[in-house]
Amino acid sequence: MVSSIKDSQYPRYHGKDGLLYTIVNVTNTSQEYLVELYKMTDHLKTSGDLYVSSFVQSIDNKFLITKDDQDYVLLQNKKRLRPKDKQIGRKLAKFHFRGRAIQDKVEFTSRIGKWHELWEKRVNQLENACASIVHSGPTEEFDRLVADAFPYYLGLAENAIQYLVDTEIDGEPEREDAGTVCHARFSNHSWGKEYWIRFPFDWVFDHASRDIADWMRAQYLTRNRTYIPDIQKFVQDYQTITPLSSFTWRLTYARLLFPLHFFEVVEEYYTSKTDHHRHEISDKLERYLKFSGDFERFLGSFFDIVQVPVYSRNIPRIDWLSTSNK
Repeated sequence: MVSSIKDSQYPRYHGKDGLLYTIVNVTNTSQEYLVELYKMTDHLKTSGDLYVSSFVQSIDNKFLITKDDQDYVLLQNKKRLRPKDKQIGRKLAKFHFRGRAIQDKVEFTSRIGKWHELWEKRVNQLENACASIVHSGPTEEFDRLVADAFPYYLGLAENAIQYLVDTEIDGEPEREDAGTVCHARFSNHSWGKEYWIRFPFDWVFDHASRDIADWMRAQYLTRNRTYIPDIQKFVQDYQTITPLSSFTWRLTYARLLFPLHFFEVVEEYYTSKTDHHRHEISDKLERYLKFSGDFERFLGSFFDIVQVPVYSRNIPRIDWLSTSNK
């Protein structure tokens, strides 16, 4: 190893052999989970994906390296610069297309059918925290902001959960709605800023709408002035590979309805270890609250933005959001 690069949450290095290496501490990771990630990487590489990391074997042919009672794995990639074209929708669709063909049973990395449970758990945790804040009294301004805003975001979350349940009950999945390799949280930078790396420890097995919705949300939050043409191009590019079914659109909308950005910023604040970071997060929450009406209008006009005919495709709207958009 020669020099490190800051393009990942994991230690990543330029090797003398011209490759990129990433070290991952897996001490608290189950063997079953690691095996599934290995099988995913092997499948995607065999399917022709040039950007997927490879697990590196040690000199005694083991993938797991133990040092000072800690377990590690080493992954490598060829140095492939981020492409200059911006067809990220098309590239994500190709990634999903390949991931959909996995034949092995996927269990430990799967989030298929678990959104309802995970969302309710998240809501309950924050609801209990807010009740505690109200009972004991806010000790800082961020506590007050969270407690005051929670009822509004609780309403959005409940709408999302109901929309999801309705979709799972009466939606009609098509062949393209099979599970595939997705990302815990997909955005423009998930594959790197300088070098493109598709990194297995960023993955989960889920419905493609997970990545589609998360990318759109991130685009809205970071590019508020240009998100409409960005989203339209993303959808157009994605559908050159895989047309999006009504079931996919409904899941995408359910995931956009769930105010994940609010929950994540609150969780990030209370786990932050520095005052500077907490101050940055507090500013971010204030921006979210200030522009909550804009986010409502985005949700209310979403199907118009992506040019999906909701009536002919049997996609329900949320009445109060449609009204607020007028």
